[in-house]
Amino acid sequence: MSGTYLGMPDFPEAAREAVRNTTLRGNLRHATHTIRDKRARAVAELDDWAELREAGKRIKDHTLRHLDRYLVQVEEAVTAAGGTVHWAADADEANEIVARLVEETGESEVVKVKSMATQEIGLNEALEARGIHAYETDLAELIVQLGKDRPSHILVPAIHRNRGEIRDIFRSEMSEWGRPAPEGLTDTPAELAEAARLHLREKFLRAKVGISGANFMVAETGTLVVVESEGNGRMCLTLPETLISVVGIEKIVPTWRDLEVFLQTLPRSSTAERMNPYTSMWTGTSDGRAGEGDGPRAFHLVLLDNGRTDTLADEVGRQALRCIRCSACLNVCPVYERAGGHAYGSVYPGPIGAILSPQLRGTGSEIDASLPYASSLCGACYEVCPVAIDIPEVLVHLRERVVQGGPAVRGGNRVVLKPAKGHAAERAAMRAARWAFTRPGALRTGQRLASRSRRLHPRTLPGPGRAWSGSRDLPPVPPEPFRDWWQRTHGGRDEAK
Repeated sequence: MSGTYLGMPDFPEAAREAVRNTTLRGNLRHATHTIRDKRARAVAELDDWAELREAGKRIKDHTLRHLDRYLVQVEEAVTAAGGTVHWAADADEANEIVARLVEETGESEVVKVKSMATQEIGLNEALEARGIHAYETDLAELIVQLGKDRPSHILVPAIHRNRGEIRDIFRSEMSEWGRPAPEGLTDTPAELAEAARLHLREKFLRAKVGISGANFMVAETGTLVVVESEGNGRMCLTLPETLISVVGIEKIVPTWRDLEVFLQTLPRSSTAERMNPYTSMWTGTSDGRAGEGDGPRAFHLVLLDNGRTDTLADEVGRQALRCIRCSACLNVCPVYERAGGHAYGSVYPGPIGAILSPQLRGTGSEIDASLPYASSLCGACYEVCPVAIDIPEVLVHLRERVVQGGPAVRGGNRVVLKPAKGHAAERAAMRAARWAFTRPGALRTGQRLASRSRRLHPRTLPGPGRAWSGSRDLPPVPPEPFRDWWQRTHGGRDEAK
């Protein structure tokens, strides 16, 4: 990835600051509870939800196992339909390709569909450095852009803002970006939506270049799919003369039959709808011949790696690439609900961000080394995931990597990672535990000493352990070890069993 947000501290420090913001916590609590309650009702309508979930998991796993073949198939199909395919190994390469393609059109403005991939690579900032203005057209992304803010949710990037804050942003910032907000704008949803519609309409009608991501790519035809709720995506995909789509290589599904599964599970898991109001699909240019029919005259597909093949090499962590960006895991996560999305220092917040960002970016920075710990391991994220990503399993796997280091793949090369700083005490404790658990006599002696000296035990741990016991009660030591109690009450009769 292009890096963490500039100036972001590690997760514990950022989260500590966020939980003190009562307005933020109120906004998040209201929004996440509302979305997840609606999702639960939408999912309950399907008797075969468990089967759909399993089917989605298997389709994704099959695709990832044969990703090389399906990527070639996508390239061939897109090219045959009149499009041009570009390969980008990292963020810098992808930004250079997109900037060059825009400059070749002679335009200095682009309109954008909401896209996680372009946020991941910092495309807006890269274009701005080349004198190209990128305008977000998704309502929530527009709010974030006008407010000079950062997204804090996968589905609802402005989830941390309430209606009053949005009204104030529109009033003060819209005029600098284009059509100003109407006089006397209130915070009613209808007026805010109308102000955004009027502001964006002139950009849609003027723009010659559109930039998108994609929710899915169908390998057998080279068709790209975007699902959305507002219609802004449809405008961006059909009105401009040139369309550039930046898509992660993991977004492939092999066939249209496979796509049908995800068009049932994605809307229910994300917006709690039976289907998305707008499902836009395009295959190359019109009839495969530039200049004829509706839609863009030129189509460019930028296939983005940016750490994905490194993640694919990890047998445990690769399941994160199944993610279809529904955000269901965020809406049930007790940590996200209290800390918000900004604390994760990435465009991917919440439980999925805690496992995806450290794999795409590595665990070399303080924030990426801290993200696998941004979870209580309650398992709620796994229960709601429509493609059955075992996020707790990957979190534990990444915690081991942070503490112990070990073999990994970075930049396509096999390397041996060094343990992250600040975990020496944890490693020493684990080594001591391993030594004791492999020596029953020493373990029994230690248990008896702990029981007999329990009145002398402190209420909090000293040194590095203070961070753990500062928010938890130390478990009390029982009066006698379990082994001694069992021997005393059962006389060892069943011990052999």
